[in-house]
Amino acid sequence: MSMGRKVYEKLNDIPMGHARGQLTKGCLVVEGGAFRGLYNQGVMDFFMENGLNFECVIGVSAGAMAGLNYASGQIGRSARCNLEFRHDSDYIGAQAMLHAHSPLNIDFAIQPNVKLDALDENTFYDPRRRFIAVATDCDTGKTMYFEKGKCRDILKAIKASASMPYVSPMVDVDGHKCLDGGCSCHIPYKWAMEQGYENIVVIKTRERGYRKKESSTSNTMALRFYKDNPVFAEKLMTMNADYNNECNAIDQLEKDGRIFVIAPSEPVTVKRVEGDMDKLGNLYWLGYNDAKRNLFALTKYLK
Repeated sequence: MSMGRKVYEKLNDIPMGHARGQLTKGCLVVEGGAFRGLYNQGVMDFFMENGLNFECVIGVSAGAMAGLNYASGQIGRSARCNLEFRHDSDYIGAQAMLHAHSPLNIDFAIQPNVKLDALDENTFYDPRRRFIAVATDCDTGKTMYFEKGKCRDILKAIKASASMPYVSPMVDVDGHKCLDGGCSCHIPYKWAMEQGYENIVVIKTRERGYRKKESSTSNTMALRFYKDNPVFAEKLMTMNADYNNECNAIDQLEKDGRIFVIAPSEPVTVKRVEGDMDKLGNLYWLGYNDAKRNLFALTKYLK
């Protein structure tokens, strides 16, 4: 059974190599969603294979983690991390809890270690490429946009962006105590528009039409858990409603031709911390093939 396997059976099918070609005008906006991020990893690998190297990428949570490898031009690096090491306890499990005080050790995926290929720092830190990690300030509840070259440690900002509330400690970034960017902004299309980008491509990790349930149970938990951070707790209380409003706005912008959206072409059943390696692998290929199907329309949009 796939749940019993520790590594994705078709790991060797995941593409490898380095992105080539000129930078593509525009901004790539990448949603998070923990292990649902395998979808955007598939999309971005296809992009890199086909010379779509956007000059700016902004990512939230898992979208920031995958965006790091996209901005470094390393095809397949994100996917191999998750499809090979999902059941490695240094990444997720007992050792992660010991070292990161969280069941998910984000440093494993973004900091140098002996198990992962080294990050191509020359490409990632190229000043021609903008990279922004979105996090949430736990004191003010405001969305923080940490940009490479402008914040002191962009890797720490990515860690903050992907640190889930309730289970992860806050991360200090430039004096701000931060957690998951998705607590205040799931899909940062507004930032791209405010920056003046004409070409904006959004990668979602939920199918079109998906909306979250707005539950009062989570409201009570947020107030109890973050009693010392009441404004942040309020953001958690409205998080699902805020997400639904973002999706409504994105639907309209797509209809108006202002942005281009790639979203799963079938319902996503992968859980946030999914352990079924077949489901994770299938989600990666869904993203890859959805990007392939959208290539002609995307090329037309960019022109």
